[in-house]
Amino acid sequence: MKDANDIAVVMADIGARAKAAAAELAFASAERKHAALIGAAEAVWKRRADIIEANRKDLEFGRDKNLSDALMDRLMLDEDRIRGIVDSLRTVAEQPDPVGQVIAEWDMASGLHIQRVRTPLGVIGVIYESRPNVTADAGALCLKAGNAVILRGGSESFHSSAAIHACLVEGLKSANIPADAIQLVPTRDRAAVSEMLTMTDTIDVIVPRGGKGLVGLVQREARVPVFAHLEGIVHIYIDASADPVKALNVVLNAKTRRTGICGAAECLLIHRDIAETIGQGVIRALLDAGVEVRTDSPLSAIEGTVAATDSDWGTEFLDMTIAAKVVEDIDEAIAHIRQYGSNHTDCILAEDATAVARFFERLDSAILMHNASTQFADGGEFGMGAEIGIATGKMHARGPVGAEQLTSFKYLVTGDGTVRG
Repeated sequence: MKDANDIAVVMADIGARAKAAAAELAFASAERKHAALIGAAEAVWKRRADIIEANRKDLEFGRDKNLSDALMDRLMLDEDRIRGIVDSLRTVAEQPDPVGQVIAEWDMASGLHIQRVRTPLGVIGVIYESRPNVTADAGALCLKAGNAVILRGGSESFHSSAAIHACLVEGLKSANIPADAIQLVPTRDRAAVSEMLTMTDTIDVIVPRGGKGLVGLVQREARVPVFAHLEGIVHIYIDASADPVKALNVVLNAKTRRTGICGAAECLLIHRDIAETIGQGVIRALLDAGVEVRTDSPLSAIEGTVAATDSDWGTEFLDMTIAAKVVEDIDEAIAHIRQYGSNHTDCILAEDATAVARFFERLDSAILMHNASTQFADGGEFGMGAEIGIATGKMHARGPVGAEQLTSFKYLVTGDGTVRG
């Protein structure tokens, strides 16, 4: 592809083929979709050496681009992570097929019987960065929900995504499902993204999965509807009633288990009544774990902390860094989260049921947690098998977007020669 005209032609062709595949996929049996996903899982494991070799090329590319350690961690695949991809494909395969599920049904006095049933969205465009496992997750979930999908992976994961995509196609072919049901954009050129955002004739919804820059670009320029997956500016509030052991364990896990994922904690809010006790203990444990803690007064008196600046509030660090602040009470914590959060995931550590109820009632993040690590903000951990992203908007889908969230509905209306008076 030498220029933008070539890319436009290629993307138009991909879109047309996806639309044709979606029409057939919409009525593919649950058994065929199950077989395709199991076939894909088997292919991924069989070709794991090829996938790791492809990933090696991407890691070299990432090093040449001076990607951060957190982004390199997102990019890296080893046998354990490939096993995770296989397990995810199998889990999605075994889930109930959402297509055709009856959401509600009722009878009218007119004699009509009405059903609201799940139906595929059609063609989904997924634009994502770095993490090659998204290729498998997004492909699997779209297929399960009866949608064709056009995948545009990040330039960093170009080779890994291609190797995983080849396995998905192998699964499709083994189940006699059109290979065009899961397509991968074959270029790193950003012009392909611009094309996807305007393909209103062939793409029904765009799902961006990446940093603020990518999501902002998509939201500004898309003419296709968007499921927004914005930053994970994740807050943990430690209430005065918090259990010290639970607080220590949850905060350490939420920050350090994997710093580069959107569910990693980025800001710690500590009730002033426990700032000198539980708060200090948690801060010191974070420092001992190698986390840079950016604090305001009085926490800044703790040796090893760094003075916070205004820009630290509302920052998604995606690294071994966390901001920490003392608040007067739960209402100040709620106000802080409303001002600086991203409506992704926020957590309260508390034993006081009234405080928990207030936190849950007065915040409207897609995911609210109580005494649990924010690293659980993940479709797989929610029982969805995988996720295509975590939607932070309020329309159609919120939180982890699994197969069920990738459907719409239609009404099936049955009469018996019924006419309207």
